[in-house]
Amino acid sequence: MPAPASRTDSTLVIGLGRFGSAVAATLDRLGREVLAVETNPAIVRQWTGRIPLVEADATDAEALEQLGATEFGTAVVGVATSLEASVLITGNLVDLETPQIWAKAISRAHGRILRRIGAQHVVYPEFDAGQRAAHLVSGRMLDYIEMEKGGFTIVKMRPPMELHGFTIGQSRIRSRYGVSVVGLMSPGEPFEYATPETLVSADDILVVGGDAALLERFANRA
Repeated sequence: MPAPASRTDSTLVIGLGRFGSAVAATLDRLGREVLAVETNPAIVRQWTGRIPLVEADATDAEALEQLGATEFGTAVVGVATSLEASVLITGNLVDLETPQIWAKAISRAHGRILRRIGAQHVVYPEFDAGQRAAHLVSGRMLDYIEMEKGGFTIVKMRPPMELHGFTIGQSRIRSRYGVSVVGLMSPGEPFEYATPETLVSADDILVVGGDAALLERFANRA
C-alpha cells in the first residue's frame, strides 16, 4: 500500500493513559498534527475539546482504516496494560504499513514481542523513569538523559569542588575524567556553549556528556 505524501507529517496516538495523553498533548502544544484514539468513553469526554480526538477501537483493523490511519507517518501505541490489545493494535499498524511505530511496553518480554511483530521503537516509561530517578537521588546530578543503554549519556550537574574557579581548559576535564562539558548555565545568565576559556564557579550548572559510568564517577567527586 503506497504511503501518501503527507504521511510523515502527522502522528496517531492510540490510548490516552498517562503516557499516551502526555505524548498527544505535548505534540498538539508544539503545533504538530496529531490525532488521538481512545476507546473508553469516560476518557474521551475528559479530553474532548483539548486535543484532536476520536472514539474508536484500534484493535479493529477496519476501524483504524476508517479513521484514516493510513495517512499518518508515525503512530504511538500507548496501550500496554492489556497485552492482547497492545499486540493487536501494533499488528494492525504494521499491516497498514505505518512507517514509524512507537509502542509502550510494561516488561522486557512485552517489548520483545512488539519488536518481533514490527514496532521500530519500544519504550518503557515506568522503568526509564525509575532508572532516571535513581541516578538523580544518588548523587549530584540534576537531570539525566541516557541516549543509549549503558552508553552515551547527557547530564545536568553541579560542578565538583575541584573545578571551582578554574576554566574548562585548566581543569583538563576531558583528559582526566573522560567526559566533555557541553555547556554551562550561570545564575541569571543564558545557556552558553563551553570553550576551554569558560570559567566554572560553584553556582554554575554544567551540561556534560559521555559514557554513563564515567559521568557517574565524575558527578560524585567531592
